[in-house]
Amino acid sequence: MNRIEQAFSNILEKRAQSAIQVQTLGAFRVEREGVLLQDKDWGREKAIQLFEFLVTARHRRGLHKEQIIDRIWEESDSKSGDQNFKVALHGINKTLEPNRKSREVPKYILRQGLTYQLQLEKIWIDADALEQFIALGNQALNEAAALAEQAYRSAIALHQGIYLPNRLYEDWSSSERERLQVLILGAIINLAELILPENPMESVRLAQKALQIDPTWEDAYRIQMQAYFEKGNRPLAIKTYQQCETVLDEEFGLKPLPETRALLKKIEGK
Repeated sequence: MNRIEQAFSNILEKRAQSAIQVQTLGAFRVEREGVLLQDKDWGREKAIQLFEFLVTARHRRGLHKEQIIDRIWEESDSKSGDQNFKVALHGINKTLEPNRKSREVPKYILRQGLTYQLQLEKIWIDADALEQFIALGNQALNEAAALAEQAYRSAIALHQGIYLPNRLYEDWSSSERERLQVLILGAIINLAELILPENPMESVRLAQKALQIDPTWEDAYRIQMQAYFEKGNRPLAIKTYQQCETVLDEEFGLKPLPETRALLKKIEGK
């Protein structure tokens, strides 16, 4: 097994070995030992809020309690904010470790002084796995095309929708939502380009999937144009360009990029 294959295997193993598995894409769901947790299992909505915030901030080194309170419960005064945090943290620990003894150190939330963070090595999170698959696909793209395809498809399968749709209007979730959207769009386009010579209609399907996520993603229109041209369907390729032109004009008042216009000229035989 080479290093790329080993890396792929490691990503899969992490999920199989993690007692706590978190879905953030398309819905918020947490499984503990294979059992799906219900809202009532968390005790309070505040516990879910805090856990989702810690998941979102998972790659930042320990966040101070006051920072967390200010981001989640910004309208609270010092006393109520502190109470909210204590109740929420207790709810998380009780939900994730219902059999933990009172004096035992929590397994999944690391506390250092007044800073807190998730123990990521002990929790599987779909957004992290998606990012790892995409990074692996990008790495394998010029070395092992078949494995790159497999990695991209694994990432796409994890993408069930936008990040934490239940926190759509929370400022603290927006950057991560946008970051993951850009990542998955790039993976879809890379896969569509990779398979286009052998399977142009599958590339069209992938491009359409990208446009469902972002109707202005110009790379997806070019993929469709190229795929239809490969299949000899020049009228549909031209129609795709026209759709792209209309969307970009309506949304941004812009024309398609020079490479998109150049592709149109090639399709038209000019």
